[in-house]
Amino acid sequence: MESWKDLYSEAQIKELAEASYSKPQVIFKHSTSCGISAHAQYRLASATRELSEKADLHYLDLLRYRPVSNQIATDLGVPHQSPQVIVIKNGEVVHNSSHFSIDPLAIVRYTTM
Repeated sequence: MESWKDLYSEAQIKELAEASYSKPQVIFKHSTSCGISAHAQYRLASATRELSEKADLHYLDLLRYRPVSNQIATDLGVPHQSPQVIVIKNGEVVHNSSHFSIDPLAIVRYTTM
């Protein structure tokens, strides 16, 4: 998923929260061994251009970097799910969705509110 920046360290979560004051941040938590997650990834990839115009996009491979997902849950107060999308604006989570409720159009709406 080009245009999506890889998340691989816990320190990046604090950086995302800070960056969200100037531009919304979107995190996609993906399990590379899950068919539902692959479907969500496909749907997001089809909307990457529109999403990248509104927000910075971040991709987390849950199998490789599970501690980062744990840090997201701790820092942002969003329980872990997979697949999952989290939208952060002004340091706060304004939207999160998981599984088949991941909707690129809803994510776009939350990045422009």
